Amino acid sequence: MLRWRGLPIQLFVLIILPLTLLLLVIAFSSLFLHQRSMRQLVGERDERATRAAASAISEQLKHREAATRSLALRAADLGSPEHVLADAAFLLPDFDGGIALYDANSHLLITSNDRATWELTVVPPQLTQTAVPPNTAQFSGPFVEPLSGQEMMLVTATTTEGITAAAAFSPTSLAEKALKDIFVSGDQAAALLTNGSGRLLFQVGDLHEVGANLSDYAGVVDALRGDSGTIYITDSSGEQVVAFSSIPPLNWALVIKEPWQAVADPLLRATEWAPLVLAPVLIAALIGLMFGLRQIVQPLQLLEKKAADLGWGNYEAIEEPVGGINEIQRLQTELIHMAHKVKLAQQSLRGYLGAVTTGQEEERRRLARDLHDDTIQSLIALNQRIQLVQLDVTEDQTAAQLSEMQKMTEQTVADLRRLTRDLRPIYLEDLGLVTALSMLARDTSQALQIPVEFHESGRERRLPAAVELAFFRIGQEGLSNVMRHAQATCAELRLAFSLDNITLSIHDNGCGFTVPESPAEMTVSGHFGLLGIQERAEIIGARLLIESLPGEGTRLTISLPDDKPNG
Repeated sequence: MLRWRGLPIQLFVLIILPLTLLLLVIAFSSLFLHQRSMRQLVGERDERATRAAASAISEQLKHREAATRSLALRAADLGSPEHVLADAAFLLPDFDGGIALYDANSHLLITSNDRATWELTVVPPQLTQTAVPPNTAQFSGPFVEPLSGQEMMLVTATTTEGITAAAAFSPTSLAEKALKDIFVSGDQAAALLTNGSGRLLFQVGDLHEVGANLSDYAGVVDALRGDSGTIYITDSSGEQVVAFSSIPPLNWALVIKEPWQAVADPLLRATEWAPLVLAPVLIAALIGLMFGLRQIVQPLQLLEKKAADLGWGNYEAIEEPVGGINEIQRLQTELIHMAHKVKLAQQSLRGYLGAVTTGQEEERRRLARDLHDDTIQSLIALNQRIQLVQLDVTEDQTAAQLSEMQKMTEQTVADLRRLTRDLRPIYLEDLGLVTALSMLARDTSQALQIPVEFHESGRERRLPAAVELAFFRIGQEGLSNVMRHAQATCAELRLAFSLDNITLSIHDNGCGFTVPESPAEMTVSGHFGLLGIQERAEIIGARLLIESLPGEGTRLTISLPDDKPNG
């Protein structure tokens, strides 16, 4: 959980990640809504265009129907086919296949173009054989004009007198005139015009052959039912908009198909990516955050670590530059000045503590010497006298009492000897640190009734008396903490000699604790034994490392560089 308290993680989780997600949500949501609106707009536009084109074609068909009926009626009224045809010259652009008049016996009277064209033109049987109501017009199906090879359609009208007017026109020309101002074909667009049976009459875009049956084509089926509207289909080129409409009076079908994304205005397509304008803002924010991390957060974290080292007595660490902005550098300068003052005060305190410790050790040595020379010797003499008295005593009760007194005297002598060893480690002075620590581990194991192992490594060498005494007292205090607080089932004392370092470690498998962040918190937490170890380590110039977690035991490591064994 501590890793989530760092400012970089908090900045990423609380600022960068939400901004990135927000940008993505806005961009893709806006893109989706924009595309849906554009798709709908293209569909509505194509539907309106299709209806307009269908209406234009329907009006053209009705116009040709009415014009042909009018020609037949005028021919019957005036009785002069030449005069009627001359007056109808303005209709020739609409009837690009020509105009012809027939008498009641279906004999060709006059044409606006070559007679051979009309003599070869096969009028569909349904127009000549089916009874057509008088004064009405009827359209034929498409047919190929023999001379020109062009596809044509006929519209015919017959009067009550039997006069018939016939006019030929190209459905292709009709569709082109109707669509030229309404629909502009694109590279991927298509317009299809079919008759009532689904036969292709005209197309924009070379998709099918003229005359092909498209009765099952998307949109054609609906248009042939008389409906109009828009549907969306998906093919290999993407999603297509298909707008369709029916064309009365012949029930033709007009279909316009195009990919909606291809016809959207480039400016509209560009606005799809408008939300990404936030990207530079996000990039600028990231740059600002990176600057803050490199110039503020990281230097502050490094300065925090060096300040923590300073709290443990490492005065040199704070002098290494941490960089960053000027304010952080000035803060480090102030901490350096404070560290120098603390170091001077610490040196004075060390001198005072050294003097106190020396006086304490001298007093312990004097007390141990007095106990050894006076009290223990007197008890030994008393024990000898009791033994002499026991030789002359005959009564059992008196002998038992004297024996009990002898045991009490021997126990007192043993306790006093152990006390004098604690006050004055004779093994340390005579045999050195390794032997003294070994005896300390053995005595502690007997007192705690748990295994306390001692290990040494490296090449043993004698150290200055003050250093050996400090290491011994540290080991003594460490094992005392194990005895009082650890609730351990085993402990270990390890002394390691290397070329440039002497290291003492005390390890147990006890209940452990939360290590204070600085020595100043040891007193508040009640760790007076650790504070004493820290002070003894500082007096000889050693570093103390405390490793412990609740439930995972404790390890104390005291490391002394060999280049300053005298503190």
